[in-house]
Amino acid sequence: MMNRLRSLLTLALASIIAFSCAEDPYNAGPGGDGTTDGIPVARAERKEGRIALGYCTYYGSATPDPAVLTHINYAFAELYVRDGKYVTFKLQGNESRFQQIVNVKKQHPELKVCLSFSHTVANSDNYQAGGFSVMASTEEGRKAFAEDCLAFVRKWGIDGIDIDWEFPGISWSGHACDPAHDVENYTLLMKQLRATLGSQYLLTYAGYVMNAQGSPDDGCFIDIAAVDPYVDFVNIMTYDIAAGSEGQHQSAWNRPDYYWDCVRAIDAYLNAGVSPSKLVLGIPFYARHAWDNSDGYKGAVDYGKFATEYPASKGFKIDNWDEKGLVPYITKDGKMWAGYDNPKSIGLKAEKILAMGMKGFMYWDYDADDAAGTLRNAVWNAIMK
Repeated sequence: MMNRLRSLLTLALASIIAFSCAEDPYNAGPGGDGTTDGIPVARAERKEGRIALGYCTYYGSATPDPAVLTHINYAFAELYVRDGKYVTFKLQGNESRFQQIVNVKKQHPELKVCLSFSHTVANSDNYQAGGFSVMASTEEGRKAFAEDCLAFVRKWGIDGIDIDWEFPGISWSGHACDPAHDVENYTLLMKQLRATLGSQYLLTYAGYVMNAQGSPDDGCFIDIAAVDPYVDFVNIMTYDIAAGSEGQHQSAWNRPDYYWDCVRAIDAYLNAGVSPSKLVLGIPFYARHAWDNSDGYKGAVDYGKFATEYPASKGFKIDNWDEKGLVPYITKDGKMWAGYDNPKSIGLKAEKILAMGMKGFMYWDYDADDAAGTLRNAVWNAIMK
């Protein structure tokens, strides 16, 4: 199991691009004016309580369109730990990118913006010295971090904090971990954050598709039931869940013959006692290549790059359909190449989760969409229908 989990790859970082924030230049289409080829995009009316959440990265450039978002999670901020103690946190990349997102909220107060924290290190003045595992291991560290979070949301006028520690007790990307204590300390961290932030700020987390396991060798993850009382909702990362498995989709709805799928991920939370009204399903805005013994692991390609990366002239065919998994896939010369989500699968998944009473969708990430906003519009219309 762990070998399969370790096959997950992190997304490549892109260059930071300068921008202007004088107006409200959201990128809703090729012209950035809410149209596609001059034709207004038809959008469903916002429904109270439903969520269409996009992760906007520090290395992205698009100004998000508030007409298709209820929430933005800004990715990311990182922890600074020195000599075994938490010191502070900083935004990854350039602060002006975060200001760009905050400016959108200022013009659209109904939009919720949360700061998301990563377990990774990207800033040149930082290095991996224990991260979440060290910070959360002491009451002093947890309190100091929570107070810094409160000061930050107050300073910037944003709405809350999102924790993306992947994952307690496991090290997939070289970060420190303590399999014996991380799971419990994660719960204590979320308890402290809730106590410090109070009820006026959101507290969420990016959740794995499984509950905490009985043995560190099987994967620690997060104790879903223990954390539940402290959080407003959970963003389940229902993508990459079959990464490294040859011929398997990364986000199939229901494929019992696969390593994992969306149905089993949702069931993990429901069986732990989480209300469906606190669950948000993850949608990938990229294709994840299936494992191929001859060509090796191919990584991910943004949805907006499909036309150039998967040309028919090179044997690719897009939008093949898996009736069992309710997801599309790409073939090369007739062989499955990559799995992804498109408007059809998004619509079908929305019907399923809304029937369950779930809260909505989140997606990674906003900039991976095409210029017309095909996927973000599909997410919005499917959730708000």
